[in-house]
Amino acid sequence: MSLHNCRVVLVRPKIAANLGAAARAMRNMGLTDLVLVSPEADAADPRARRLATHGEAILDQARVVGDLAEALADCLFVAATSARTGGPFRRQSVGFPDQAMPRVVECLSQGPAALVFGPESSGLTNAEVAACHFLIHIPADPTCPALNLAQAVAVCLYELRCCWLRTSGTVLPPAPPAPYATQERLFANLRAALEEIHFLYGPKADALMHALRHLIVRARPSAMETDVLLGLARQIRWYVEHHRGP
Repeated sequence: MSLHNCRVVLVRPKIAANLGAAARAMRNMGLTDLVLVSPEADAADPRARRLATHGEAILDQARVVGDLAEALADCLFVAATSARTGGPFRRQSVGFPDQAMPRVVECLSQGPAALVFGPESSGLTNAEVAACHFLIHIPADPTCPALNLAQAVAVCLYELRCCWLRTSGTVLPPAPPAPYATQERLFANLRAALEEIHFLYGPKADALMHALRHLIVRARPSAMETDVLLGLARQIRWYVEHHRGP
């Protein structure tokens, strides 16, 4: 399954710089298929090229079509994007980017899917939203809900890539916690060091050490992190030994 099957469709884009920035975001996230529907901006504009760093080939290969239906004809799933929600056309099948992307990723092994973005000044029309299967709403501050076109593309493609990585099992798992015996060795060395500087002292020493143990255990330290704490304990003891008064 490849993200190359996911198409980015920009409807009537007006600003050339946004074409370039969107192409760069696509290149960053592993997408290549860009379709422009009745664009006012030109992908060959120098302002687009300046912002398309490493994404120039995507601009070169971008297809220009006359209407949205032509851009989506072979797609199995289509998600529109909008800063506005509610009303008869924008209140059904609407969700945040991370809610939409599992459905996009599910389709990619079977055929193309598309993410559709409207023009900078007005966004997608109700008819264009209605022609799509799902509406993505990026939860920006309600006092300024409309993102720049290229920023919206970047947010959605980031969520898409994260979902795709989780599905394909290529996300690096967290390091496992250090074995019990290693942790116990750490606690013994740490206790000795803290006793030498009198951080642990008197009748409350056991209770305080118990609290420290649980604080460290909750952090689930890896073997490498446990070694760092062991080194800290050893350095405390070394310092005390070499700076002990007469």
